[in-house]
Amino acid sequence: MKHSRREFLAATGSIVAGAAMPWLPVTRADEAQQKRHIVTLSFDDGFRKSFRRIAEIYEKYQLSACLNVIATGHEEDFQPPGEYIAGSPRGDFGLWNELKQRGHEIMPHTYRHTNLRQVPFDEAIDLIARCLDVFTERLKGFDPKKAVYNFAYNASTPELEKWLAGRVRAFRTGGDAINRWPHPGQVKLTCTSFGPGNCEQAIDQEIERLLARQKGWFIFNTHGLDEEGWGPIRATYLDRLLDRLTGMDSVDVLPAGRALAKYVDAQLEDVSLPKTTERSG
Repeated sequence: MKHSRREFLAATGSIVAGAAMPWLPVTRADEAQQKRHIVTLSFDDGFRKSFRRIAEIYEKYQLSACLNVIATGHEEDFQPPGEYIAGSPRGDFGLWNELKQRGHEIMPHTYRHTNLRQVPFDEAIDLIARCLDVFTERLKGFDPKKAVYNFAYNASTPELEKWLAGRVRAFRTGGDAINRWPHPGQVKLTCTSFGPGNCEQAIDQEIERLLARQKGWFIFNTHGLDEEGWGPIRATYLDRLLDRLTGMDSVDVLPAGRALAKYVDAQLEDVSLPKTTERSG
């Protein structure tokens, strides 16, 4: 019988606690120590139909989806930058608040999907600031300092990265799909993508590359399901992939922000604990 991920983690925590010496604290890092590979599928653009279905599939496996939405994508005067966004309705903050309450990660994917490499620096930082302001106002509990900002087209510049680094917890841009394991001070997250056609083969190849490594964090930028969005995947494929990944003891399937929170905060928390505790009595 296959156990849910939540049951598995609970059982693992109990085993670790039982095996530990009674005077040594069991830490969050200890409980996650068996994990060596993190998989983050980072879904962009906020397609209403696809994001509802993505959330349902992740919930089937007690997982949180990584959903990145355009701040103004739902507004009537929004001008889609291309046919892959124009062809499908986007959700609004009513839906994003609902999905966040259900346990999914909702993060900013620009103010209006502008390629910030193609506009002056002052305009680019204004668009980022306006995006973060909308999220602060409209998404319950949103805190920029805990957010992952996802660049449109994964297009950043060194100047924008430097400016943004102190304003959000991290940002996602283009680069190698396999990142270093989450660590203190990690701000820049890199990812790859594939399109405009189906990107399942590209995901499979990158996951095999991840699993061949001793340790690593894989971030792949995808969009909608079935034929929605640029470089889509099938809903049936996502279901099978999550079923496969949750059956691997070494793999943790997490949204980007929660990967940082789980592993970096655990490291910082453990550093603050005393190295040894004398046995009482």
